[in-house]
Amino acid sequence: MKLKETFIDPLVDNNPITRQVLGICSALAVTVKVEQALVMTLALTFVVTMSNTIISLLRKNIPSSIRIIVQLTVISTLVSLIDIFLGAYLYDVSKSLSVFVSLIITNCIVMGRADAFAMQNGLKESFMDGLGNGLGYGGILIIVAAFRELLGFGTLLDYRILPEFMNNGLMILAPGAFIILGLIIWAQRSITQFVED
Repeated sequence: MKLKETFIDPLVDNNPITRQVLGICSALAVTVKVEQALVMTLALTFVVTMSNTIISLLRKNIPSSIRIIVQLTVISTLVSLIDIFLGAYLYDVSKSLSVFVSLIITNCIVMGRADAFAMQNGLKESFMDGLGNGLGYGGILIIVAAFRELLGFGTLLDYRILPEFMNNGLMILAPGAFIILGLIIWAQRSITQFVED
């Protein structure tokens, strides 16, 4: 697979959320505000890209019997670094995302890419795969968060866009996220199917 395809495929055609339906819990939990979604996007993209890169570098020296332990060690170290960075430089966001950033360790996108892709591919391919999957995941997070913040609070990045009387409380709750995410998945799959036909 070419590097360009490796990067572009998870952005749309094989998006981790809309196509593979992975990472849904965090997609529902951290998308109330765009700022949280942006930070989570950057955090997960960093972790999946760097873990793919490191696992790819080590893959020939990792015995298959302990590969999951090694992958978890690499991923948890990267997540700890992100958590420390957020606590030091973005404390308020860190407080609201602390549980979800820690759960990146068990995110099926990160673990899946490390085991299924980075263990079988070279450094460049693994880096591009991690970057593409992180940005594909993050793109959906940001779209969902933009709709939820705009319709729920009438703001985008805390700037008032809609008058307060138009706020819809449902969008702040998990069912609002389910509705928006379901519509995005439906639209993406419909468009992909139409293009393929």
